[in-house]
Amino acid sequence: MSILGKNIKFFRKQESMTQEQLAKLLKLDRTTVVGYESGKHEPSLSILIAIADIFDTSVDELLGRKEGY
Repeated sequence: MSILGKNIKFFRKQESMTQEQLAKLLKLDRTTVVGYESGKHEPSLSILIAIADIFDTSVDELLGRKEGY
């Protein structure tokens, strides 16, 4: 699992959201979200931004970047 995948899963669970619910908000199939979380697939930039917006966080935080880098 990638850092991005771990972070998507972390934020999703923190919001008590299912993969299906996240997929619906992103207008994607649940299997696509599964792929993101497992690290088998990477979201496009527009989807990455949408995920950050849904969880009210930054793209940098989703990618595991720390302040000052």
